[in-house]
Amino acid sequence: MRKYELVCIVQPDLDETAFKGAIDRVQGWVTETGGSVDKVDVWGRRRLSYPIRKQRDGQYVLLNITLDPKSASGLERNIRYLETVLRHMLVAM
Repeated sequence: MRKYELVCIVQPDLDETAFKGAIDRVQGWVTETGGSVDKVDVWGRRRLSYPIRKQRDGQYVLLNITLDPKSASGLERNIRYLETVLRHMLVAM
C-alpha cells in the first residue's frame, strides 16, 4: 500500500448534493479497490488560470488516500470518465 494525494477540480455550478455525490463516488472507487481515504480537504471555489470546458472557476478538493499501486491506474481511468470532474492529479507521497 502506498500513500497518494489526489487533487480534483469539480465543476463550479454543482449544488451541494451533486458535489458531495461526486466526491463520494471517488471515495467509493478507492475503497472498492482495497484502499482507504485518510483525509478529505475541500479548498473551495477558486479561479482557474485558463478555461477548462468553458468554465472559469472550479471547486478544488484534496484527498489523502492509501492505495495499492496496481489500482492507481484504474482509479485514474474512472475519474477521467466522471463528467463532473474537470481535472485531477494523482501524486505519490
